[in-house]
Amino acid sequence: MVNLNRIDIQRGGKSAWFGGGTYDGQVARYLWNKGYVATTGSCDCVGMMGPGLGGGHGRHEGLYGMISDNILQVNLVLADGKSIRVNKSSHPDLFWGIRGAGHNFGIVTSFELKIHPRGPDTWHYHNYVWAGKQLKPVFNALNKLHNNGSTPVNMALNFGQYYLNTSISKTEPTIGWTFAYRGSARDAERLLAPFNAIPAIDSVQGDVPFPQISDVQGTGEQGILCQAHNTIRTITTAGLQVYNVTAQQQIFDTFKVRIAKNPVLATYGLIVMEGYSTAGVTAVPSDSSAYPFRADHHLVYFGTILAPNADASLINASWEWADEVRDLWNKGQPGRLPNAYVNYANGREPLEQKYGHEPWRLQRLRGLKAKYDPYNRFRFYNPIV
Repeated sequence: MVNLNRIDIQRGGKSAWFGGGTYDGQVARYLWNKGYVATTGSCDCVGMMGPGLGGGHGRHEGLYGMISDNILQVNLVLADGKSIRVNKSSHPDLFWGIRGAGHNFGIVTSFELKIHPRGPDTWHYHNYVWAGKQLKPVFNALNKLHNNGSTPVNMALNFGQYYLNTSISKTEPTIGWTFAYRGSARDAERLLAPFNAIPAIDSVQGDVPFPQISDVQGTGEQGILCQAHNTIRTITTAGLQVYNVTAQQQIFDTFKVRIAKNPVLATYGLIVMEGYSTAGVTAVPSDSSAYPFRADHHLVYFGTILAPNADASLINASWEWADEVRDLWNKGQPGRLPNAYVNYANGREPLEQKYGHEPWRLQRLRGLKAKYDPYNRFRFYNPIV
């Protein structure tokens, strides 16, 4: 797919055609230089259609929704080799299905996506490192900022992780958090005042053009997740509406326990929490596409980055830890059914957790599968059947 990388902005500047192998960083740079942005994902080395077929969260979703919400049409190769155009008037049933479960139906060779004027010349970022004793004030401030889905649209993405920094402590993880704001430092820092009031071990801020925001947030093409030799071997995920501060403290405490039992895990474990501005996502009717979880305001996941030849005991210990963290997240939102963002899912979750709890959703997806891929050729990644 890497050779299918052409980008053609359409007359009028409302959309562009993209090759099926275009990726986030490439698209962001190209469009920015032409005066536009698109709903790219948040990690620069990831292909646009990888996350896009499963929803596709990113820094512009507060304004414009997810990648899948901006797809106008695709050229799709089916399992029998036939190439079809899929849009609102051509195969409209499949157009519903590819936007949220698209990897089940074929190979996208090209797609037309909405594009938007690029907006402010610079984005503001602010990266913090806090000691574990600041966990409660940090998550209380995050809940106030997001206000149960009312995050200011220009506070595009903030995310953080628990990790072990041995220069700070050899036994207790620290909390790293990064904020990206679409606009000026003055406006951003007004919203970040509660976080500036929390004593930090480190605090770095600045302003960069949009294509560089991934680099300063650690999701650029030179970041750890984009290195070819790194493989996430274990992963669990959950969708949250708010951060349960008690659950976050329990997860932090289990980090200490786990690395005390198996210090090697400290090198590989990632506990990541993502918070987007979601106004553009929730504005789209839930039944308009196959993407099911528009009420999830946060995406969280546990992953371990292990070498392909990692020891079996280390892999087993990683899975045990991963399941523990996921269960604590889900127990922290009683009354809600567990959700698993399909682009972060590991394949062991029930179908309802990946494709929606409403029975009609799976019924409709299975019908599409029987029609367009009756022999289930596309079953590699979190298959419906």
